[in-house]
Amino acid sequence: MTDRLQYAPGPASGAQVRKDGEKWTLILVRELRHSPEKVWQALTDPAQLREWAPFDADRSLGTVGTTVKLTTVGAPALHVTETKVTRADAPKLLEYNWGDFDMRWELEALGGGTRLTLWTNIDRRFISMGAAGWHIAFDVLDHLLRGTPIGRIVGPEAMKFGGWQRLNAEYAQQFGVETPNWSSNAPKR
Repeated sequence: MTDRLQYAPGPASGAQVRKDGEKWTLILVRELRHSPEKVWQALTDPAQLREWAPFDADRSLGTVGTTVKLTTVGAPALHVTETKVTRADAPKLLEYNWGDFDMRWELEALGGGTRLTLWTNIDRRFISMGAAGWHIAFDVLDHLLRGTPIGRIVGPEAMKFGGWQRLNAEYAQQFGVETPNWSSNAPKR
């Protein structure tokens, strides 16, 4: 595993918010130098999810109709939600829920790589926190796919990470929201 002390996230970028009344959707886009098939495996395979995602899955997310238990990593108390995969069009589109959050992943072939887009609804009070967390998770995913894993950085651990604090403030400014103060009671995403 590459020394994570050398990792520093880049500036807040590739994110936007769609507002529909009280429902806010975070949209994150990342271009990866890996094939859609390789990225799909990282999004659906429990072993790979354990390396970068903010949750563990008890089985593959790659098949429509599959019921999967997702366990949030780093939650103050055990937090397990059961979800059913509602769309799985390998290696292009994946949809399911993570607790109260709708998750839509789109993979688009781009040259020799993939444009990965995540749509997820997040409480507007915590949208910059979610963007910062997913930004770091996407960086960790990219390292994993490159064969230089740095280990997952999620939940309270991510929030203590210096790059997360900066990203949270940058995304809050981009989205035009107040930078939330996190506490042990805040949602860990």
